[in-house]
Amino acid sequence: MAEENQEKSVTLWNKVLETSLRLPFVNVNREEFLTKELSKFCTPMEVMTALDDSPLKVLSKKEIDKLANQCIKYHLTMVCGTSALMGLPGGWWMAGSIPADITQFYGHILSLMQKLIYLYGWPALTNVNKQLDDESLNIMTLFVGAMMGNKLAVEALTKVVAQVSKNAGIKISETLMAQYAIKIAQWIGINLTKEGFAKGVGKVVPLVGAPISATITYYTFRPMARRLKNHLDELYEMRHEGY
Repeated sequence: MAEENQEKSVTLWNKVLETSLRLPFVNVNREEFLTKELSKFCTPMEVMTALDDSPLKVLSKKEIDKLANQCIKYHLTMVCGTSALMGLPGGWWMAGSIPADITQFYGHILSLMQKLIYLYGWPALTNVNKQLDDESLNIMTLFVGAMMGNKLAVEALTKVVAQVSKNAGIKISETLMAQYAIKIAQWIGINLTKEGFAKGVGKVVPLVGAPISATITYYTFRPMARRLKNHLDELYEMRHEGY
C-alpha cells in the first residue's frame, strides 16, 4: 500500500508538471529571453558573450539582482491576477484532470524558474532539438522541490551546479539525477494532496476547501520565488569561491 501511494504521488506531480508545461508562456527560450533582458545593460557584443558563455561574464551581481527581482515581480503579479476566486472540490487529485488554478500556479513557477536560472548562468534546459526531455523535467522537479524548501532537492542541485561548466551543459549521472527526482516528485505529490495540507504543509497552493484568493496566492508564490533566488545566490557564491 505504501509503495502504491508513493507511485500515485509521483504520478500526480508528473501530471501537474506535464499539464503546466502546455501553457504557452511556460517554455522559456534561453536565447530570446537573455537577449531581451541583457540588452538593458549590455552591448550587442556582451549579449553574444552571455549567450555563448554566461550572463555572469557580463553582468554585475547588482544587475543580476535587478533583473531577477523584475522577473519575480512580473510573475507574482500575473499569478495573482489569474488566481481563480473559487474553491476547488475535495479529492481533485483523484480525478483525471488538473484544476486550472494548479496549472496556472505551477506554470508561472516553472516559467520564473527557467528565467532565473538562465540569468544565473545555467545552460538551456532544452536538448539539441530544442525540446524538454526527461533530464530537463528532472531538473525542473529538483528546482520546484528547492522552492518548496525540500533539503534533498537543495543537496541535489548543489551537486549538479558543481558539474556545470562552460559549454559542458549539465553533466551528472542520469541514474543519480533520476533517483533524486523521483524522491522529490514523490514529496511534492504528497504535498499536493488534501492529506498533505491537512498536516500543515501549506507550501503549495492552500486548497483545504478555502477559496484561492489573490492574497493567499501572493503569500504562497512569493516565498517560493524568494527561496529560489536565495538558493541561486548561494550557488553563485559557491562558483565564485571555486567550489
